[in-house]
Amino acid sequence: MSDLLDRVAGAPITWGVDGSPGWGYLMDAERVLDEMVGLGLGATELGPRGFLPTDPAESAEYVQRHGLSIVGGFVPAVLYLDRAIDEQFEAVRAASDQLARCGATQMVLGPDSHHPGYDTEIDMDEDQWTSFLRNLAEVERIASERELTTALHPHWGMAIARGAHVDRFLNSCETGVCLDTGHLFLGGVDPLEVARDAGDRVVHVHLKDLDNSMAERVRAGEIAFRQATIDGMFKPVGQGDVDIAGVIRHLESRGYRGWYVLEQDVSLTGEPGPGEGPLVDARASVDFLRELAADL
Repeated sequence: MSDLLDRVAGAPITWGVDGSPGWGYLMDAERVLDEMVGLGLGATELGPRGFLPTDPAESAEYVQRHGLSIVGGFVPAVLYLDRAIDEQFEAVRAASDQLARCGATQMVLGPDSHHPGYDTEIDMDEDQWTSFLRNLAEVERIASERELTTALHPHWGMAIARGAHVDRFLNSCETGVCLDTGHLFLGGVDPLEVARDAGDRVVHVHLKDLDNSMAERVRAGEIAFRQATIDGMFKPVGQGDVDIAGVIRHLESRGYRGWYVLEQDVSLTGEPGPGEGPLVDARASVDFLRELAADL
């Protein structure tokens, strides 16, 4: 039981902290980390630039003062366009340097789109797929030089989002996978099926749950991703329509011993009152995992 719970980390996005423009009110790192610790979590992801001190030594010391470690971080990069690829590589190098110096083990790669935010779908053509895979190999090399494992994160509104994208990615390279249960489900993909297909390539997991009726509206283009997030599409783990328990049971039975990162996308309009806000849902997610761990 304790082994699973010892491998559960927090993510700043669960507290509404996201790096995309105009996302919403961003809570202070001090409160977010204190609330993570209060839930019994022992680690966090890095969060967007500016959430923690940008100096690697300072950011590592900052989270250590809270009794936390940094296990990884989300690094977006546009890899299917060659015209500005050197800038993308430089950003990946800088992020990887910080992650490595903070003691992280994972570089969670967001296969970003050139469109701002997460509301515009894209579908790469053949030339773009060729560029994407070539540039992905270079990103993986950059991370590996810093002793980081690359975990590609399928994500709504990015280059790898729908089922066809995920299938082609899995069949075209050997890069590790960040199994984000919510974004896969939103893209019309069964995350348990991806876990089975990817096998040992699942090196990092984001636990995310959501309401399928709202997800169907996003898939159909009736509502934008961010608006659906504001409207509460994402739910505490175990309270949505994703088979979170089935995914965890499968991964544990296969010998997965990596991190499970609690992610519930939230957009805030202001500072929550004491004991209120994202903490309530985060506590519900931890309680669900505690009960599941007891049954494993």
